[in-house]
Amino acid sequence: MALSSFRLGTRASPLALAQARLVAAALEQAHGWPAGQVELVTVTTSGDRIQDRPLAEVGGKALWTKELDLALLAGETDASVHSMKDVESERPESLAIAAMLPRADPRDRLIGAPSIDALAKGARVGTSSPRRAAQLRRLRPDLEMMSIRGNVDTRLARLEAREVDATLLAAAGLDRLGRSDVGTPIPLEQMLPAPAQGAVGIECRSEDPRTLALVKAIDDRATHSAVAIERAFTRALGATCHSPVAAIATWHNGEILLRAEILSEDGAQRVGDEGRFEAGDLEGPAELGRRMLRNAPSSIRRLFEAA
Repeated sequence: MALSSFRLGTRASPLALAQARLVAAALEQAHGWPAGQVELVTVTTSGDRIQDRPLAEVGGKALWTKELDLALLAGETDASVHSMKDVESERPESLAIAAMLPRADPRDRLIGAPSIDALAKGARVGTSSPRRAAQLRRLRPDLEMMSIRGNVDTRLARLEAREVDATLLAAAGLDRLGRSDVGTPIPLEQMLPAPAQGAVGIECRSEDPRTLALVKAIDDRATHSAVAIERAFTRALGATCHSPVAAIATWHNGEILLRAEILSEDGAQRVGDEGRFEAGDLEGPAELGRRMLRNAPSSIRRLFEAA
C-alpha cells in the first residue's frame, strides 16, 4: 500500500522511544516499507512534566496518555505507542488499541540487593507504585518505602547517590534499553506484576479503517488476548493509581490462566485468586475481579472504585 509516511506518536523518554522504534521496525517489515517510512512524533505528556509527586496524587494514568490522545484525535499523528500498563482500563470510544507487540518479560527486577530477603533490616526502597509498596510490605514489613519517580536513569542515579538502598524496575523496560544485566528478576511466585506489564500497544482512531488495517498487521494475538483479560479484570475492580492490584495472564493448553491479587496499602491484607478463560472471554475475568472485591476486607475495598 503506497504511503508517504506514517506518523507514530510517542513520549520522548529513552524507554518510550526504544519501544516506538520497535513498533516502527515491525510496521516497516510487515508492509515492506523502507527504513524511515515511519516517522516518530514526540509528545511531552503531563506525566513527563510532573516528576515531584506520585501519579496517584496528580491525575493517575491519564497523565501518560492525554496529550498523545489529543495529538491522535487532532490528526497530528496516525497512531500512538503506549506501555500498556500505563493505559487506563477505560478508553474513549473514539480510540482503539489495534495491536500489541509480543510481550516481553513481565517480571519486576530488584536493584540494590540479590533478593528481597537479602535486603538489610529497615532498608529504604524507592518506589512510587502502590502495588510494589504493598507487596514489599507484605513480604518485609520492616522495609521503608520512599517515593521516587523519573525514567530509568533517574531512578538508578538516586540509588547510586544512596538516597535509597534499593529500587524496583520493570524487567521489560530494562531489556528494551539494553540493560538486561541490571538487577535481579523477582519470581512471579513471589511478586505478581502490574496488569499488562511488559506489553506495548498501538492505538489508532476508531474511525480510521486504513490505519487500523495497517497496524493490525503487526498484532501479536496471544499477547493481545492475555492483556485484554488482565484489563477486563482491572476494569471490573475500578482500579486506579491508588489501588494495589497485580495480575498476569498466561497461555496454558489453549486456555488463558489469570493469576491476580489485591492488597491493602500496608500489605497486611491480601486477596488472591485465579481462573482459566477462553481467549476473548472478558466477562469471566471481570466476574473474578468482582468476586475478589466482595471477599475483600474494607481495608482493600476502599481502594477500589467498584467497591
